[in-house]
Amino acid sequence: QVQLVESGGDLVQAGGSLRLSCATSGSIFSITSMGWYRQAPGKQREFVATITRGGYTNYADSVEGRFTISRDNAKNTVYLQMNSLKPEDTAVYYCYANSVITRYWGQGTQVTVSS
Repeated sequence: QVQLVESGGDLVQAGGSLRLSCATSGSIFSITSMGWYRQAPGKQREFVATITRGGYTNYADSVEGRFTISRDNAKNTVYLQMNSLKPEDTAVYYCYANSVITRYWGQGTQVTVSS
């Protein structure tokens, strides 16, 4: 089992920045990759960014160049640095972790960007 706890969500003005954190615990050795999804009201959950154990990263087109995913292996934590935020980035952001057999999810953290 892997437990994920997100933090860092907040209300911010357009153009501002936030950094989300996802702390992991449990069977961390089983994790192959981690990342973030988000879900806006009335919309499906969508992919935001991912980072593999080897450090390979990938981003959704909508956040490429504005968001940066990183990981601190010593702290077992993944971060999502979000810059130049837009109102359309408003959503609940969910951290996930992939193991070889399943995907684990965090509880989500709310990001609200005001215009």
